[in-house]
Amino acid sequence: MTDGNAPPRHPTSLKRILIKGGLVLDLAVDRHAVSADILIEGDRIAAVGASLIEQEADVILDARDRVVMPGLVNAHLHSWEVPFRGRYEGLPLELWGLSAYPFLQIRPLPPRLIRLRTILVAIESLKNGVTSVLDDVLQVGGQELEGLTEVFGGYADVGLRANVSLRMVDRSWLETLPFAKETLPAELWELGQSTTPPPAAYYEAICDQAFKDLHRPAIGQRFVVAPSAPQRCTPELLQLAAALAEEHDTAFHIHLLETRLQAVTAKLLYGESPVSYLEHLGVLSDRVTFAHAVWLTDSDISTIAAHGASVVHNPVSNLKLGSGVFPYARAHAAGIRLALGSDGISSNDSARMFEVVKLAALLHTVSDPSLERWPRAADILDAATRGGAESVGLCDVGRLAAGQAADIVLLDRRSLAFTPMNDLARQLVYAENGSSVRTVIVQGQIVLEDGRCVRIDEDDLIHEAGELFENFLSEHAASEARHAPFLPYFRSIYDRSRREPI
Repeated sequence: MTDGNAPPRHPTSLKRILIKGGLVLDLAVDRHAVSADILIEGDRIAAVGASLIEQEADVILDARDRVVMPGLVNAHLHSWEVPFRGRYEGLPLELWGLSAYPFLQIRPLPPRLIRLRTILVAIESLKNGVTSVLDDVLQVGGQELEGLTEVFGGYADVGLRANVSLRMVDRSWLETLPFAKETLPAELWELGQSTTPPPAAYYEAICDQAFKDLHRPAIGQRFVVAPSAPQRCTPELLQLAAALAEEHDTAFHIHLLETRLQAVTAKLLYGESPVSYLEHLGVLSDRVTFAHAVWLTDSDISTIAAHGASVVHNPVSNLKLGSGVFPYARAHAAGIRLALGSDGISSNDSARMFEVVKLAALLHTVSDPSLERWPRAADILDAATRGGAESVGLCDVGRLAAGQAADIVLLDRRSLAFTPMNDLARQLVYAENGSSVRTVIVQGQIVLEDGRCVRIDEDDLIHEAGELFENFLSEHAASEARHAPFLPYFRSIYDRSRREPI
């Protein structure tokens, strides 16, 4: 066993690893598991086959009692929310967001807190078989580049592949809510308008610097463009984001139609679907990934499919916040590229992707009466691996095949989840919860061994984070109190929106 204080058993400088005799799952090839060896050279899979030559490897991992699968991809995550794990319940998105995403000015955060909250997400992710994340991060104004540096650094410390975005908003928060001005008292409206978001040019300068300093695809760190949502951005910011994504060959990540209230907002703002609105702005392409997309129409689905855009399904958070159920069957039938995400650590309370995988497979059996359209385990796993990777522009991640990136997870085949072994894909989806994860390899490097992170001292860092969070949450309670007067009026807006036609 490797304990938290011991150095890695396999130094990160080793170039060739042979995974010997594992039960290998590659859904993209034959959708079945076979006993095979995998040879890793550098950060790539060099070969997959039977009886590969052991002399070609520096390290041999005996995988005869292991399941070998591509690493899971968490395609929509908010590490900002780590301090709020377990803090809120019984609130829809617009009410929960008053506390978790305060729109009144907040003070810059200690850089060490940003680093540690990221590290906690990375630890939880690796231990649950995740090798890559898309982290859409809220940064305090004026602290954006410093915060992004700490986020990228935290993922590098642990060894996780990271696609990190900056939350971009250039419209007043209250102006993104229907009926807000007529519902709020004048003093609250004025208070809410006292914090003016920066213009598109401000974000352009930050993004240019982030691409210059932090965007390093060769080492698994990519900066992603992420306007928050159509209703929170001006046309200028949306078009700027699309141009930046194209210029730097990266993803365009945006929230879309997460709640019914947002569908009402779109009708009032645009007089049309936000999907049609984005199409008319000329920003839709195969670079675009929509997070949530719960309230899509059939026309929206056809438009998204026609442009080759992706959708990230976040079933756990959508249920916790009462947002609704993504139309999986219709989107899947239309050929939309689908991915899976945990969403935030407060809207979900966890970054564990095996929970997301299972719920994504089960939820739609009650939301769609057609048995033939119910999700199948292999399709859900494909969304959780290859689909997630492609949604952030990683076309060489998510498969176990020669030439692909060596992002690989080994699970204990002797665990209860695989006893007896009937169908590997189904048991990964319905029986596994992540507790069988033993080894994780990211970019050809062993970063989790015997269930422990090998690059860091987990226990010390978790303890340090807990102490920092105590101080932060004391200050955050003051922010919650500042936003509390808005709550009954936001509730009134929420209730009225539920009665509005869409």
